[in-house]
Amino acid sequence: MIPRYSRPEMTAIWSQETKFRIWFEIEAHACDALAELGVIPKEAAKTIWEKGGAATFDVARIDEIERETKHDVIAFLTHLAEFVGPEARFVHQGMTSSDVLDTCLNVQLVRATDILLNDMDALLAALKRRAFEHKDTVTIGRSHGIHAEPTTFGVKLAFAYAEFERCRQRLEAARAEVATCAISGAVGSFANIDPRVEEHVAKAMGLAVEPVSTQVIPRDRHAMYFATLGVVASSIERLATEIRHLQRTEVLEAEEYFSPGQKGSSAMPHKRNPVLTENLTGLARMVRAYAMPAMENVALWHERDISHSSVERYIGPDATITLDFALARLTGVVDKLLVYPERMSGNMDRLGGLVHSQRILLALTQAGLSREDSYRLVQRNAMKVWNSYQTSGSADVDFLEELLKDPEVTAALSPETIREKFDLGYHTKHADTIFTRVFGSADAPTAG
Repeated sequence: MIPRYSRPEMTAIWSQETKFRIWFEIEAHACDALAELGVIPKEAAKTIWEKGGAATFDVARIDEIERETKHDVIAFLTHLAEFVGPEARFVHQGMTSSDVLDTCLNVQLVRATDILLNDMDALLAALKRRAFEHKDTVTIGRSHGIHAEPTTFGVKLAFAYAEFERCRQRLEAARAEVATCAISGAVGSFANIDPRVEEHVAKAMGLAVEPVSTQVIPRDRHAMYFATLGVVASSIERLATEIRHLQRTEVLEAEEYFSPGQKGSSAMPHKRNPVLTENLTGLARMVRAYAMPAMENVALWHERDISHSSVERYIGPDATITLDFALARLTGVVDKLLVYPERMSGNMDRLGGLVHSQRILLALTQAGLSREDSYRLVQRNAMKVWNSYQTSGSADVDFLEELLKDPEVTAALSPETIREKFDLGYHTKHADTIFTRVFGSADAPTAG
């Protein structure tokens, strides 16, 4: 992953130094278990911990050895022996490379997921705060990009909160999915290593025992993990796309914060572009792209091949680093989002009251007209307003006045009844119900 879209804490998980330190811990914990079982001397296990634990692994030296051996785990073990000395012969007893590689990868994915869960908590907090801030800010809801009926901007953000809360639950499940350890030896048969070693290493590394491995941990687990990251990325893109649409000049109901000194265009000084949410749209595409190769990794040959290895060297770091950056960026966008209630109200009024058409339709049916006749009466008056709007860009014809002039409408509904159907509060009366469902209460949380 390029530094532009990387954050230090997540990047550190995928560094070579971190990887080799985890490899050492897996090997050393295995030695402890082997010592307890009497397979290797306890003093040897102690020496391995003392000398290896104090060592600073030289990445360049390991790379140098690998250029000769053409095998990364052997290169590491050779370098470890340079620190440990003769007792190094007891390292990796009965183990195979995948025991180290797969267990390490899962440790890294678990640690990465913990960061992602913290990111999600920050995003949820920002969404909740802004949702309550705008619980009663009336705005127009759109279907197909066209004005539909009123809602509130707070309800829009509550929808996003509920979506990301589900994403958090999926991340927790994905963490559990990959939090397994395999120390089962060649072809996963435990022929040369006791299953109790695996149990010990799993507990020490904060993992569960893989019930059955075939020299590798089954990759359906990883397929599910990366698919989950892809779903989270899709939710990021959905909210980012909503903000991008709301920032369009013709809409401008909300926009990204534009900092002092910021420039929107190298050519046009007036520009304020939704660059952050556009960036998030692109990053989401990348995270989703990593899900497909993870699924293709499931079908390995027999008990093991390494067709998955090169893939995971890319997608493990890149997917988690990118999603970490994207979640943090989206949190910043939501936290500083500029919201314009007056613009929302003005946009809603541009269509001359058409947003209340369904209430008139329902009132006519309740007054005894067929649905077909009711629809015809409402639509013919609504189209007069639409035609006016299309001509001038604002509705010069008022929907309420047209209805009041239509004798077929007034034959069924009194003027008072018609006017009552244009009450905005009718459309937002259940905002508290929605907030209670999403947040557990319709009352804004108190500070602190």
